[in-house]
Amino acid sequence: MSMTPYRGRFAPSPTGPLHPGSLLAALGSWLLARHAGGQWWVRVEDVDPPRTVPGAIDQQLACLTALGLASDGLIVRQSQRDALYQRALERLLDEGTAFACHCSRSELADQHGIHHHCVARGLRAQPAIRLRVPPGTRIAFHDGLRGPVEQDVHADVGDFVLRRADGYWAYQLAVVVDDGQQGITDVVRGADLLDSTPRQILLQRALGLPTPAYLHLPLLLDAHGRKLSKSDAARPLDPAEPLPALRQAWAALGQDPAVVRDAAGVTPLLADARAGFDPARLPAHDIAPPATPG
Repeated sequence: MSMTPYRGRFAPSPTGPLHPGSLLAALGSWLLARHAGGQWWVRVEDVDPPRTVPGAIDQQLACLTALGLASDGLIVRQSQRDALYQRALERLLDEGTAFACHCSRSELADQHGIHHHCVARGLRAQPAIRLRVPPGTRIAFHDGLRGPVEQDVHADVGDFVLRRADGYWAYQLAVVVDDGQQGITDVVRGADLLDSTPRQILLQRALGLPTPAYLHLPLLLDAHGRKLSKSDAARPLDPAEPLPALRQAWAALGQDPAVVRDAAGVTPLLADARAGFDPARLPAHDIAPPATPG
């Protein structure tokens, strides 16, 4: 058993208000951290300014407060951490692990968008920076809920972007640097990010960073099988009505609804949830809405 204290995190992107799928990830990661006797931190992943909605950060943090989910550490924002990402990128460039790439998306279309070698017809004023992924690069890890996962990163992903041609940091670099710098031991998040994990492990190894344990929670789906956050059916959480949202997320995590049914407030509900949480009940499959009676 590891002697490193458990430290988990919830890292929303401020592209809009929190919704039931966000709460599923937040509550699931919070419960697993508390079950392990560890910490739970919040990090704002606003590394992509064009997608950031003005006011969304404050709205999200206020909603988490109303839900009783308070960060145990200082809340950091990726938009304020350029120096950390730049140092990591310079190290990779100096070591030859990363390289400048002038290819556009249209030029990579014949390779199905996967970069194995540069096909640029000209030089960009500001090229993207990619991580070099040699042939035969396979990453295997054990997901805490889904079991063994393996990916041929070269074949399935190719050389992936660390800094975009528009100058913005790529998610993969930012999240790896942040998890390492913050000492995150356990990453609990939605299954939509499962495919990113092998890239992040590869990048952790390139930067000499420890690899956290990973557990990918199920996604909430709409009636058409789409991720709820991408659907018109997604409704923002109402911070004025936290108890129904918490009870719904609790049930979606496979837990016994009776455990939190009688709680009269957020604090007693979360106390009951901590005491009654059973990780073995977490569903390993995505969650569709209940069928409409015919």
